[in-house]
Amino acid sequence: MNDIVMAASLILILIGMTAAILNRDPFDKLISLSILIAGVFPFIIDRGFLDVAIATALIAPLSTIFTLMVCRRVKT
Repeated sequence: MNDIVMAASLILILIGMTAAILNRDPFDKLISLSILIAGVFPFIIDRGFLDVAIATALIAPLSTIFTLMVCRRVKT
């Protein structure tokens, strides 16, 4: 793997991990977990698990969007 791509992925993972730990709002925590998943993608692809990468690329954004919609519902 290219060193620049690995460094950028590591930075994304660290930013997502730190933000997920420090944020208390569920909305912000889900966004930071999405950043963390974006940093993990190159490592999944580098190991040769393309089927897992495709499934993660399809499932992660959809589940994040649906979960964010549930978090933003106003209780009446």
